[in-house]
Amino acid sequence: MRVRSLTARLSRYLAAVRSGGTLTPKRGQEVARAMPAGAPTKPEQFVAERRVRQAKRRKRSAPIPVRADGLVSDLVAEQRR
Repeated sequence: MRVRSLTARLSRYLAAVRSGGTLTPKRGQEVARAMPAGAPTKPEQFVAERRVRQAKRRKRSAPIPVRADGLVSDLVAEQRR
């Protein structure tokens, strides 16, 4: 669908989305999906279906980078001596 078509028929497209439909452009290649506001996301749906579990603890943050002069390969070679 073209932008002009979308803006001219926006209420019709929104009604289709509310009933569970998707919007597909003219060439048939799906670029984006529009879904009703109350619809659960895929992760929420998988949790509800007990296909996955939510993590029990939060992901750890990345360690603080170490400042070093020179190349890493030189530092490793020095440590191996």
